[in-house]
Formats: sequence, C-alpha cells, structure tokens
Amino acid sequence: MKIVKVIHGYPMLYNAGSEVYSQTICHGLVQRGHDVHVFTREEDSFRPDGAMRVSQDVDVPEITIHLVNNPRMRDRYRLAIIDQRFAELLDQLKPDLVHIGHLNHLSTSLVFEAKKRNIPIVYTLHDYWLMCPRGQFMQMHSEDNNLWAACDGQDDKKCATQCYARYFSGNDQEATEDLIYWENWVSRRMSHIREVVDQVDLFISPANYLKNRYEKEFGLPKEKSIYLDYGFDRSRMQGRSREKSEPFTFGYIGTHIPSKGIHQLIEAFGLLKGEARLRIWGRDRGQDSRSLRAIAEALPAEKAASVEWMTEYKNQLIASDVFSLTDAIVVPSVWVENSPLVIHEAQQAHVPVITACAGGMGEYVHHEVNGLTYQHRDSEDLAMQMQRLLDNPDFAQKLGQRGYLFSEDGQIPDIDQHILDLEACYARVMS
Repeated sequence: MKIVKVIHGYPMLYNAGSEVYSQTICHGLVQRGHDVHVFTREEDSFRPDGAMRVSQDVDVPEITIHLVNNPRMRDRYRLAIIDQRFAELLDQLKPDLVHIGHLNHLSTSLVFEAKKRNIPIVYTLHDYWLMCPRGQFMQMHSEDNNLWAACDGQDDKKCATQCYARYFSGNDQEATEDLIYWENWVSRRMSHIREVVDQVDLFISPANYLKNRYEKEFGLPKEKSIYLDYGFDRSRMQGRSREKSEPFTFGYIGTHIPSKGIHQLIEAFGLLKGEARLRIWGRDRGQDSRSLRAIAEALPAEKAASVEWMTEYKNQLIASDVFSLTDAIVVPSVWVENSPLVIHEAQQAHVPVITACAGGMGEYVHHEVNGLTYQHRDSEDLAMQMQRLLDNPDFAQKLGQRGYLFSEDGQIPDIDQHILDLEACYARVMS
C-alpha cells in the first residue's frame, strides 16, 4: 500500500509522544513492504509560509518526509496554503490511505482534500484536541486564578473567557465585544470540527478511557470508534543495567511544559526524607526550563543538589541512556493523559511507575500492582508514594517486574502485531 501519515511534528524536529509513535509505526509499515510518506510541519521563519521541503527519515531512508513550512500561522485550525500543498501531494502520490495522527499546527480541512479524491482516512486520537480547542482540558484563566486549572468540559463561552481571554484587547469597555467575538470563534471552530469528524472513516483510541470520553462527551459515533493500544519496538527497552552504587533515583521523561506537572514532581521531591536523586530528561524550552530549574534551586540545599538535568536522548537508546539511570519513573502530568508512551516503555524495562489515578494513566498503572498511583494534582500525595519506594527499594523492584497489565507475561504490545492490527483497520476502511 501507499500510505500518507499526517502528523504535526516528526522526530527529531519534534520528539513528543505522538511524534515518536508515528515514527515507530512508519518504520513498522516499511518493514511490511508499504510505501510510506509523511506529511508534517516545520517552522522556519526565514522561508515563506507553505514552502515545501523533502527529507528522509534518518533511521529508515525509505520513508519520505514532506515538510510544509508554518512559522507564522500555526495557531489557526485551518489554513488554505497547507490544504493546497496537501492536495498537490495527494495528486502526486495517489495514496491508498491517509492515516492522521494530529492536525494541530497544520489544517483541519486536510480531510476534505482526501475525501475529494475518495481516499479512506484513519485517525489516531492522542489527546482531546477535536473536542477541546486547546487539546488538554486545562484552563489558562480560571475564575479563581488557579494556575492551569482543570476543565470539566467544552463550552463556547467558557472557552472564550477561560482560554482565549489572552487575545482580548484588555480594555474593560471592550470586554463584552471581545467575549462575543471569541465565543463565536469557538462555536464556528467546533461546528467545523463536527464536519471534519464526518469525513473520517475510523478513529483509533489508545486507551479505553479516551474512547469512552470521546463517545460520551463528544458524541463520536461508536460504529467508527475502536480501542487499540500503541505498539512498541520492544528491543529498544532491552539491555537495562542499573548501577547499584547510586542512591535511589527517580526519573522524568518528557517535555518541559506546565501540563506535564514537572513543577509538582520537583516540589514532591523536596519533601522526601533520605538520600535520593531526581533526573529530568527533555529538550530545553528556554524560559519554561529556566523556571523549572529555579523551582529546583529553591529546594532545601541537599535536595536541590540532587536534581540533575539530563540532555535529550534518542528514543532508540532509551534503555541505556534513561532506564539504566533510574529506579522509578514518575509521570506527574496535571492534564489527564490518555496512554503515555513512557509508562509502557518503563513497564517493558521493568521499571516501576508512579503516576496519577486518572485517565489513561490510571488505566495502565494499578496501585501496588505494577506501580503506585496518587491523587491527581496532589504533590503531597505524590511525595508520599515516592517515599514508599525510597524506603523500600525491594518493593519498587517487585512492582517493576509485573510490567504491562494486559498481557500474561507483562510485555507491552509488540510493534509487529500492532502493524498487523493497523493493516486490518486499513482493510476495513478500504472495503
């Protein structure tokens, strides 16, 4: 088959969960003999919007990457120049299928270009972006001034006041006019998204939590909504060799952004009693990373000195470069994640996970079975669970041995079987 994979970023330019997963399945599809092309974005301020550049996957050159430039209008949800570039690519390639991973920073109306050409569309859901304009159900401006407060559901007026108020003029006399404009903008966006959903043939959710939430809160038709967990190259998680002489080490893997809850992890680490270390992996994000370092530096001296900021790693080397340097992985996200890759990866490497009992995090980590869970957004409860592993490393090792809950041997889903499952999904929509 000739497949076009659409994703808003591709490694190594962008290296978060949905991007890493997209690359993994592209590798797997090529190994099965498929012709894979990736349509993704870059942000080069010195080149025109919509300029195209062709590259190849560094590890699998058979994968052609088509990068469309979008440095200035990345916050729009639809963009004619990107639609045009996608249409040109479809006419050039004449693919059998389009598999979407995310449309943010690209254009939602790409789906219409595929449907004009009778090309089937599969869409893997990675967050709430279709039913939440900002994607994570977190408020930027809550009524009680709670920083990054959780949102209980989409509402046009609430979206305008709690998230899009940052675009208001700031003039109190114009507040009503601003509110009306942005409430209408959100309403139009959500109406358009419904039309987008109608064009998609099959939605894949990597967590039952996400699937159920989309069906119940958004009305995603059950007949084109399925659950299928991510697939992984298990070999990447082999070869962990932990240095016994180091103090008990907690690890964080991910982006340095507020929704990931690293600030709460640092606060919790500061409450621990006894010798411990915290290693934080992730690409430097300027002010956000500097602010996190400042939070760490404000901890008691012995704890501040025990926080280590690690360089970005290559996912293929996660066992040696990350898991060999940790005794437990913490996933402290303050947004309700659906199926974090790092949870699966740690389980395959037999590293216990501490995360919140919410969403897909609580779906894949069960308390005192294959890890520990804490009350979501509660740094004191997080510290309590971290202390348990620090005080009892044997207990931590026991939890790590259980691995993935939904297989008898504790192994996470294999990429080879996952590709077969995807091929079945492709056959379903093509028939």
